[in-house]
Amino acid sequence: MKYFLLFLLLLFPVLVQAQQNKGIISGKVADHSTKEPIIGASVIVEGTSYGAQTDLQGNFKITNIPPGSYSIKVSYIGYSSIVKNDIVVNSVRPAVVEVELMQSAIEINGVTVTSDYFQKDPTELGSSASFGYEEIRRAPGGFEDIVRALSVLPGVGQANPGRNDLVVRGGAPSENLSIVDGFVVPNINHFGSQGATGGPLSFINLDYVRGTTFSSGGFPVIYGDKLSSVLRIDLQEGRKDRIGGKGTISASQFGFNLDGPINNKMDFIFSARRSYLDFIFNAAGFNFVPEYYDLLGKFTYRIDSDNILSYLFIGAFDDVKFNNNNAEDRYKNSRILGQNQNQYVTGISLRHLYDKGFITISLSRNFVDFNSSQKDSLLNPVFMDVSREAENELKADIVFKPGSLSEINAGASIKLIKFNADVKLASFTTSFGETLDITSLKMANNYYKYSFYAQYSDVLFHRIMYSAGIRGDYFNGINEGFSFSPRGAVTYMLSDATNVSLSGGLYTQAPSFIWLAAYPQNKDLKPVKVVQAILGIENRVMDDLLAKVELFYKKYSNYPASLLRTYLVLANTGGGFSGPNDNYSSFGLEPLTSGGSGIARGIEFSLQKKSSAIPLYGILSVTYSKADFKALDGIERPGSYDQRWIINLSGGYIFNSKWEAAMKFRFATGTPYTPFNADGSQSIAAYNTERFLPVHSLDLRVDRRWEFNGWNMITYIDIQNIYNNKNSNYITYDYREKKVDTQSSIGILPSIGISVEF
Repeated sequence: MKYFLLFLLLLFPVLVQAQQNKGIISGKVADHSTKEPIIGASVIVEGTSYGAQTDLQGNFKITNIPPGSYSIKVSYIGYSSIVKNDIVVNSVRPAVVEVELMQSAIEINGVTVTSDYFQKDPTELGSSASFGYEEIRRAPGGFEDIVRALSVLPGVGQANPGRNDLVVRGGAPSENLSIVDGFVVPNINHFGSQGATGGPLSFINLDYVRGTTFSSGGFPVIYGDKLSSVLRIDLQEGRKDRIGGKGTISASQFGFNLDGPINNKMDFIFSARRSYLDFIFNAAGFNFVPEYYDLLGKFTYRIDSDNILSYLFIGAFDDVKFNNNNAEDRYKNSRILGQNQNQYVTGISLRHLYDKGFITISLSRNFVDFNSSQKDSLLNPVFMDVSREAENELKADIVFKPGSLSEINAGASIKLIKFNADVKLASFTTSFGETLDITSLKMANNYYKYSFYAQYSDVLFHRIMYSAGIRGDYFNGINEGFSFSPRGAVTYMLSDATNVSLSGGLYTQAPSFIWLAAYPQNKDLKPVKVVQAILGIENRVMDDLLAKVELFYKKYSNYPASLLRTYLVLANTGGGFSGPNDNYSSFGLEPLTSGGSGIARGIEFSLQKKSSAIPLYGILSVTYSKADFKALDGIERPGSYDQRWIINLSGGYIFNSKWEAAMKFRFATGTPYTPFNADGSQSIAAYNTERFLPVHSLDLRVDRRWEFNGWNMITYIDIQNIYNNKNSNYITYDYREKKVDTQSSIGILPSIGISVEF
């Protein structure tokens, strides 16, 4: 009997799938610059006879499509055609595709150059790459995490393999900007580091991500107050046909989604997720237990054809609990800085279309409540930091097209900021011998920031695209708070498949709020400055295959440096979990001055293949770079995140509508570190003179799709570091054992995931 039941269980998916339903591809086609709908655009499902044309509102709908993965080609006279790939069709919900076409800008010998799979934004001619939802979801070793999926791009390093502290072209993890649906989010990661942008795991639910664009340098004046990169995340709207949902359980969390229409003008999306690591850690007897939740909600109201109102809320709630059951637990926990935090971003925006462009007005609030603490083995407090950062921003952006190929972008914003800090640090002697003594620090300050920008883009002689702009930023928390940033970019088409580009300019970033807390003289800090230049050449080997080579140069000045620790520049901080093991260096709890400088330079090669009629996809990236920084002692040393070589190979194959497999291999030169002396001290002369061994790992992933009547399911197995290479990337000194403690990353880590959509 039991064998018969087992047979039925195995046969059940086959029986249920016997009746194959059909799916739908729907969406909208609009002008990239003005957002005006394009009427009569052709939408063809490649490799099939399915297709449609857009209606008076720019909408299209293609029905009766068998489940599977498809590409669509969208074209219209006077516009460059574009191919959208990885459109997964199932019978449960329509596959919604938002397409923005750009007017044909380039001609070579009378032939219009089309973009197809790789579209280049005329306002962002620098180093950028775009990924859709499916490309991120299936990334091996990525936990379906946006930031981890982007780590395969050229020039992108990881300060720690287990975290999302991105190091972009030699820059610190504090130099990266994240924008979600037009709203700036200071940090999109759970358990984030104060003053930086990293953490172990992103809290943006990938299920509602429409697409991402990542710029690793040379980004335009539209974006400011950051030095190294911009990650732009565009969210979906709710489905229009009916209310549906999704339940997910993955390697570290489970969650529930719900979205759909409220009426014919309104729709919503909602998701809630919770980690279950606390259950596992408690059951395994761990001495510390992390726990987190996150929420995402979006409401969209299409007032009429020219006006759209949207509201967004994203929240993350993180807590670390310590199990101090015995002396051994208390000792281990005494070496850990517990980081509890609550954060959210909420905002409302109105987009209005007019004849030659559109204007967006938004009002938003970012709030982060940091609560970091550390106790010794007797549970006496050693360090405490209770800080609250609240930013309220009013922003307006306008796009105007004076001609068919020219475009003007302009905007301004003002932020009202409230920063509170309550910090206590008992007299602490660093491993280098200096004494930090912040017995009790309390402050409450109201700051403000304002910014403005203007940019002009155009095409010359049917083969030259260029943009130029100016930006101004002001922060009243420091005495010299105004900075001015001119930037520009130009691309020249050598042929219909090859172009060369040059971009760069001046980039500035205000000091982190916590760096201003400890000493009044820190108000004399200046905005950090970087002069960037990027020279690149790219060749479209095939419609779906792009090769690119870029050289970059970044010169830093005005970086905060310690007057107490003359070897320390804060460009070497912000990655990993801060605390006693890095001598609390990332908090800036010491007298600082803008005396740090540095240079980062390198060369990158990438080869990217999109999924197409040949269902093979992937990216190969090779980066060689060098980043050196100088503090007040004037000695040039390798930056703490300097990785000379970074090599990534990631890709996969779609076998059919059910099966898909992917792999990712990563190799990187070890980062610098300072060795310990026999007594646990460290010598300034040896600062960053040693390097960890190179890190490398191989991740594998297999996905299986199941199509049932009225619902579908995706199951996957994802094995990280399959050959169990325990990379050493962090060292501390065990004062009880009187020896150096070399810590390694997690070895082989298998995980499974199940998503059910209805």
